[in-house]
Amino acid sequence: MNSIHQFTNRRSAFVRAWPLACALLLLLISPPYLFAGQQQRRASATRDAVAAASTVRAEMLVSTEWLAKHINDSRLVILHVARDRAHYEQGHVPGARFVAWADITATRGGVPNELPPVAALQQLFQKLGIGDEGRIVLYGDNAGLSPARAYFTLDYLGHGHRATLLDGGIEKWRSERRTTSTESTAHQSAQFTPRVSSPRVVDLDVMRDLSWTAANIDAPNVTLLDARPAEEYTGVKPGDSITRGGHIPGAVNLFWMQHVVSRENPVLKPVAELRRLYDAAGVAPSRAVVTYCRTGGQSSHSYFVAKYLGYDVSMYDGSFFEWDKSTDAPVVSGEQRK
Repeated sequence: MNSIHQFTNRRSAFVRAWPLACALLLLLISPPYLFAGQQQRRASATRDAVAAASTVRAEMLVSTEWLAKHINDSRLVILHVARDRAHYEQGHVPGARFVAWADITATRGGVPNELPPVAALQQLFQKLGIGDEGRIVLYGDNAGLSPARAYFTLDYLGHGHRATLLDGGIEKWRSERRTTSTESTAHQSAQFTPRVSSPRVVDLDVMRDLSWTAANIDAPNVTLLDARPAEEYTGVKPGDSITRGGHIPGAVNLFWMQHVVSRENPVLKPVAELRRLYDAAGVAPSRAVVTYCRTGGQSSHSYFVAKYLGYDVSMYDGSFFEWDKSTDAPVVSGEQRK
């Protein structure tokens, strides 16, 4: 009986060990070119991922010249996005419709500049006459910050593929002495169908996990991009209503205003220069990007530019305002990431 058990145990051990032995034997006798092929396939996959992140989405940006040529297209809607209607009334692109910053943002749980409810956004865009087809050109105030927020909103609603920013905005349009209007644009309402893309928005709980990953993993699959000025990132000047100066652990910093030539001339810098900025900040082309700022305004511009450059991008809409108020969420001060 004991010998049978011993034989069975030895047989079981042999059976368990056999696959490993076969694998080792295969390793010894396999020709080198098989492993070279595997390495090539892995390298090719990495190159493909980097190439995908390096593809500029040129359709996200139009020039003033392009808009002047297409301004009367029946399938084109132009939106002037600003915090104050006076910015629109003092002179806008002919045919443009006004969108207030307050219409595309809301305060939720004490956190300002959050996305409003989908039903409210649907009602807004239907009232503006934006249907489910045609192209949408966005421009506005604050060196392109407000239209970038409108772009993020439309992207969240599943219509980002139709939206584009006017490069240089109303500033460039006026500098070229193109025609402006002070008349409000008449338009009819249209059916607008939201197709919500939830992955575009990251909440606090997900951000906690992403922060831990970015701060503790040597080669994380995500980059957290803080779009605030350097002094807010480091905590030297925390910012309005911020009690704990600094940034989210693991985040890198690139102030959104570095995307444009100047506040007076908010034309996007050339793609090569933008890539150098992102590379220098540590935004790897093979990683997903999550943008944030103080309340979700500045990070909208970073969201737009990162997507324009080809990155897979989302935004933490609650941003540092929400993170700061969550007392169990850690904050890092200074220039170090973690």
